[in-house]
Amino acid sequence: MSNAIQKLLAAGQSVWCDNLGRRMIESSDSGLAAESLRGLIELGVVGVTSNPTIFMKSITGGDDYDDLLAELAVGQRSTVSIYEELVLPDIADAADLLRPVYERTSGVDGYVSLEVSPKLAYDTQATVIEARRLFRRLDRPNVFIKVPATPEGIPAVETLIAEGINVNITLIFSLAVYEKVMQAYIDGLRRLSAAGGDVSAVASVASFFVSRVDTLVDKLLLERRAAGADVSDVLGKAAVANAKLAYARFEEVFDSRGAFAALAADGARVQRPLWASTSTKNSAYADTKYVDGLIGPRTVNTMPPETIRAVLDHGRHEVSIRDDLEGARRVFVRLAEEGIDFDAVTDNLTVDGVAAFAHSFDELLANLERKKKQLRPVC
Repeated sequence: MSNAIQKLLAAGQSVWCDNLGRRMIESSDSGLAAESLRGLIELGVVGVTSNPTIFMKSITGGDDYDDLLAELAVGQRSTVSIYEELVLPDIADAADLLRPVYERTSGVDGYVSLEVSPKLAYDTQATVIEARRLFRRLDRPNVFIKVPATPEGIPAVETLIAEGINVNITLIFSLAVYEKVMQAYIDGLRRLSAAGGDVSAVASVASFFVSRVDTLVDKLLLERRAAGADVSDVLGKAAVANAKLAYARFEEVFDSRGAFAALAADGARVQRPLWASTSTKNSAYADTKYVDGLIGPRTVNTMPPETIRAVLDHGRHEVSIRDDLEGARRVFVRLAEEGIDFDAVTDNLTVDGVAAFAHSFDELLANLERKKKQLRPVC
């Protein structure tokens, strides 16, 4: 009998795990073991995402990396160099574990994502240079390089796609930014094709962050309620509505006879929407809220282990992403009626997201520096 993850796959949605660490890679446990990538793959998980916050928790939250860190602490390596020597083997090993999935699905799934330094989020050329270097060093076809959807990140995406580098565009919150992300992918493919490259060999996903939208919008709505407004009809509705409208636009762009059609005829893949930040932050909402409402063909939902467990226990698996699009549009009419500037909300979320990842990166480096000093042998 198939489980809920396998049923989601049958509905066209791939489940990836939003977590990675050395213990997770080395564990040979079967079934739902949060620290076993092999066990998750057995359950039907077909990809992995990572970010600076995840690595900060993995590397500094225990002693899994201490032996290697002690070796790396000898000599004159910089802390950033040591960070890479800890992280890149995890990405490479995870990609190798997922390689059979990549082969079995003809390159649709089986990917692991690594983010460029969040310090480069507002520097197009530096992002391109680092993404090239990381992709070439890992030298695996099932690796995504994550680039944030900042005004400087989006042109970097076009350049990287044009060079045949797989890109996961992250920190997407608004439909306006999503339009630019899709266009950057298509323009990159055109450049790759014009240069004689194989457009069928490059892949991309567009990572829409979901729950964070409700966190901020609900905060603003509760301020309106405190002032006497009745906002019960829109509390907790913005995030799923936003993602549904994004999916509708995805289908229009990639299923039309427009700009993508000629590329598709040459074997180009659609840039799948990926739902990220799908753990529920508000305990008043269902723990599968950001899965159940966003099930659809050619999508990915990357979930932390606790959300995967919840989905396996009581998650839905019927296609829901196209349900009540008019209702989704009405949500934004109501937000405007309440004086909430959704464009400002999504702009703030992008800035805050970059800042949060940069803070985690700084915290990770600071903790590594402390550990390095503690573990360095005394001569």
